[in-house]
Amino acid sequence: MKLHDYLPSQNAYKVRLLLHHLGISYETVPVGIFEGAGQTEAFRAKNPTGAVPVLELDDGRCLPESNAILMYLGEGTRYVPADAWQRAQVLRWMFFEEDQVQNGIASLRHWTLTGKLARRSREAIEGKRALGRKALAVLDGWLSAREFLVDTYTIADMSLYAYVGFADEAGLPLESYPHVVAWIARIRAQPGFLATVYPYAIDPFSGNELP
Repeated sequence: MKLHDYLPSQNAYKVRLLLHHLGISYETVPVGIFEGAGQTEAFRAKNPTGAVPVLELDDGRCLPESNAILMYLGEGTRYVPADAWQRAQVLRWMFFEEDQVQNGIASLRHWTLTGKLARRSREAIEGKRALGRKALAVLDGWLSAREFLVDTYTIADMSLYAYVGFADEAGLPLESYPHVVAWIARIRAQPGFLATVYPYAIDPFSGNELP
């Protein structure tokens, strides 16, 4: 299979993390998103939104959206519960990630690391910070009595870790959320954990706005 990927993307990292846990080999297809490669006709045939990651199967079928890819790859493994209630809990936290984490921590981290804060309004920045702090507070409370988001380490933890684990880079210090910090440490101690992440600095075009 192929993973259409942009290496600094933590959404794509989520998928790489699960693939690493599962020991699945794949081909990386780089996509220069800041250069407009995601908006070409050929790529938008794979994902109409033009975003990465996209998983392309050997038969040519393409699956976009990182959380959908996690669910597909995790099916039948230890990382997706068989029990319907537990599966629903996994999905609950992945929906939370898309709504609260992506719109807060992820966006703010992207703006910070690519030098875009100066181009954003104070209201927009403070809105992202408030949403990020709210998400971290919710997680800290939930994790105060649990090792992982659901009973065991699942794709829900992988999904949220991708950006929550780097909230400091968004200007949201994690020291105020001790239970989140402990959860991050537990994730990084998991067998098959993928520690490698890539800075935006490897892409000279990352300071551009996405087309």
